Amino acid sequence: MNQFMNAMNKGLKLGCIADDFTGATDLANNLVRAGMRVVQTIGVPDAPLAADVDAVVVALKSRTIPAAEAIAQSLEALQWLQAQGAQQIYFKYCSTFDSTPDGNIGPVTEALMDALESDFTIATPAFPDNGRTVFKGYLFAGNVLLNESGMQNHPLTPMQDANLVRVMQAQTQRPVGLIDYKTVAQGEAAIRERIAALRAEGVGVAVVDATSNQDLLLLGPALKGMPLVTAGSGVAIGLPANFGLKPSVQASQLPAATGLQAVVSGSCSVATNGQVAHFQSSGRPAFAIHPASLMNGQSDALVLQVLAWAAPHLKEGPVLVYSTAEPEAVKQVQAQLGVAEAGALVEHALAAVARGLVDLGVKQLVVAGGETSGACVQALCMAQLQIGPQIDPGVPWCHAPSAAGGVHIALKSGNFGTEDFFTKAFTVLA
Repeated sequence: MNQFMNAMNKGLKLGCIADDFTGATDLANNLVRAGMRVVQTIGVPDAPLAADVDAVVVALKSRTIPAAEAIAQSLEALQWLQAQGAQQIYFKYCSTFDSTPDGNIGPVTEALMDALESDFTIATPAFPDNGRTVFKGYLFAGNVLLNESGMQNHPLTPMQDANLVRVMQAQTQRPVGLIDYKTVAQGEAAIRERIAALRAEGVGVAVVDATSNQDLLLLGPALKGMPLVTAGSGVAIGLPANFGLKPSVQASQLPAATGLQAVVSGSCSVATNGQVAHFQSSGRPAFAIHPASLMNGQSDALVLQVLAWAAPHLKEGPVLVYSTAEPEAVKQVQAQLGVAEAGALVEHALAAVARGLVDLGVKQLVVAGGETSGACVQALCMAQLQIGPQIDPGVPWCHAPSAAGGVHIALKSGNFGTEDFFTKAFTVLA
């Protein structure tokens, strides 16, 4: 068995662990655009990887579960990636650093460092293509600090502090330092010198400034040989070159798209709210699922109602089923049910809707929201995704193979995408 694994994956360069499903495709998208052949797995596979690829992204649903469970899942993914011969490990989290004072970014980072016997790593969620930049250790979303961007109202991971050094230090035992923009601008040698100085001081994790893609490309060479990299997806643009790879059109080719089209949205982000409104303003059919309507065992009946509504509309073009709501409406339901129960109700219902839509002939499916994407992919029993062309920064089309010809699926992080994303996505695939 070990000989088989080594023979099949002798070229595996990068092994990635993502803490949610949209984040996994976000990372895979950047790696593909930089020239890597990438396979994304849904959860930790139970068999060796039977494909000759440059990178594997293991997608977990670990962002908001208890830290101990997130650590256990991440370590299981690490062990599998090591068995496939991965030369470097990449722990990927959201570009808005979604977490709480208890984790999960810090605890998972330290567990991976311990397992890899690594005394130092970097941390930066910077993704300039999507307006996420880090300056003097502070995370900006667009032109405002993270805690002024709407993320302070996130129902599961409200971000009240934009200072990543403080946020990370609250979650870790190791001292946290900073590699600032002045150092990054000087390139590889200066970054490596700063890393050496921080390590000498006993610092275990360093937040890295990055305000442009150029900063990330300067950072990339300095990370060559680092056992563990932790970041959003932005850092990925500078890593393939360390392995001698260059951008290639062939890396993003997918099978031709067929079938009906639909969108399922469970995100409550500002960006997704705008995308839902834009879809509705175009006159296309949309069905709103209100979390309160799922209470008291009404979920299954409501799912059947949604599918009965969707069936005739699907013949005319894409339909939208959404539970998107303003923060105050979300808080009211959470007050009645509790945060976890309210989220689970919505995820379960939307996953059942997604499964039903595919049964009705949908083979082009857009899913918005990290937790929703995880639930839908699991409900559809998708074990592996081939990464294809980019729709918007951080969001590619993917293809899940099956005996029926497969399903094209796009997993969109709540904060990503332009206002017309839900309609544009199908044009890109066509």
